[in-house]
Amino acid sequence: MSRRLRNVTVTLEEEVARWARVEAARRNTSVSRLLGDLLKENMSTENGSSAKAAHRLANFGKRHGLSLRGLKIKDLINEGRR
Repeated sequence: MSRRLRNVTVTLEEEVARWARVEAARRNTSVSRLLGDLLKENMSTENGSSAKAAHRLANFGKRHGLSLRGLKIKDLINEGRR
Protein backbone atom coordinates (compact mmCIF):
# COMPACT_ATOMS: atom_id res chain seq x y z
CA MET A 1 0.00 0.00 0.00
CA SER A 2 1.51 3.28 -1.09
CA ARG A 3 0.94 6.38 0.99
CA ARG A 4 1.01 9.82 -0.51
CA LEU A 5 3.81 11.94 0.94
CA ARG A 6 3.75 15.73 1.12
CA ASN A 7 6.69 18.09 1.04
CA VAL A 8 6.81 20.69 3.81
CA THR A 9 9.30 23.36 4.79
CA VAL A 10 10.54 23.32 8.37
CA THR A 11 12.56 26.06 10.04
CA LEU A 12 14.79 24.90 12.90
CA GLU A 13 17.20 26.50 15.30
CA GLU A 14 20.78 25.79 14.22
CA GLU A 15 21.48 23.50 17.17
CA VAL A 16 18.31 21.48 16.47
CA ALA A 17 19.16 21.25 12.77
CA ARG A 18 22.67 20.05 13.61
CA TRP A 19 21.29 17.38 15.94
CA ALA A 20 18.81 16.27 13.27
CA ARG A 21 21.57 15.91 10.66
CA VAL A 22 23.78 13.90 13.02
CA GLU A 23 20.89 11.72 14.19
CA ALA A 24 19.73 11.09 10.63
CA ALA A 25 23.25 10.06 9.62
CA ARG A 26 23.49 7.80 12.66
CA ARG A 27 20.24 6.10 11.62
CA ASN A 28 21.33 5.98 7.98
CA THR A 29 18.35 8.03 6.81
CA SER A 30 17.50 11.54 5.67
CA VAL A 31 16.55 14.44 7.94
CA SER A 32 13.18 14.49 6.19
CA ARG A 33 12.54 10.82 6.94
CA LEU A 34 13.81 11.22 10.52
CA LEU A 35 11.42 14.12 11.20
CA GLY A 36 8.56 12.26 9.55
CA ASP A 37 9.23 9.19 11.70
CA LEU A 38 9.48 11.28 14.88
CA LEU A 39 6.22 13.08 14.10
CA LYS A 40 4.48 9.81 13.27
CA GLU A 41 5.74 8.32 16.53
CA ASN A 42 4.39 11.35 18.40
CA MET A 43 1.00 10.87 16.72
CA SER A 44 1.02 7.25 17.86
CA THR A 45 1.87 8.36 21.36
CA GLU A 46 -1.11 10.68 21.47
CA ASN A 47 -3.43 8.04 20.02
CA GLY A 48 -1.84 4.95 21.59
CA SER A 49 -3.14 2.72 24.33
CA SER A 50 -2.55 3.42 28.00
CA ALA A 51 -0.38 0.28 28.22
CA LYS A 52 1.92 1.65 25.53
CA ALA A 53 1.97 5.02 27.26
CA ALA A 54 2.88 3.36 30.56
CA HIS A 55 5.70 1.46 28.85
CA ARG A 56 7.07 4.64 27.26
CA LEU A 57 6.81 6.47 30.56
CA ALA A 58 8.64 3.70 32.41
CA ASN A 59 11.42 3.76 29.82
CA PHE A 60 11.65 7.54 30.10
CA GLY A 61 11.94 7.23 33.88
CA LYS A 62 14.69 4.63 33.60
CA ARG A 63 16.67 6.70 31.09
CA HIS A 64 16.49 9.79 33.28
CA GLY A 65 16.81 8.12 36.68
CA LEU A 66 13.30 9.06 37.79
CA SER A 67 11.16 7.10 40.20
CA LEU A 68 7.53 6.92 39.13
CA ARG A 69 6.46 4.56 41.91
CA GLY A 70 3.08 5.42 43.40
CA LEU A 71 2.09 7.73 40.55
CA LYS A 72 -0.90 6.94 38.39
CA ILE A 73 -0.73 7.39 34.63
CA LYS A 74 -3.98 9.38 34.56
CA ASP A 75 -2.56 11.81 37.14
CA LEU A 76 0.53 12.36 35.02
CA ILE A 77 -1.53 12.84 31.87
CA ASN A 78 -3.82 15.32 33.61
CA GLU A 79 -0.78 17.17 35.00
CA GLY A 80 0.56 17.50 31.47
CA ARG A 81 -2.69 19.16 30.36
CA ARG A 82 -2.42 21.96 32.92
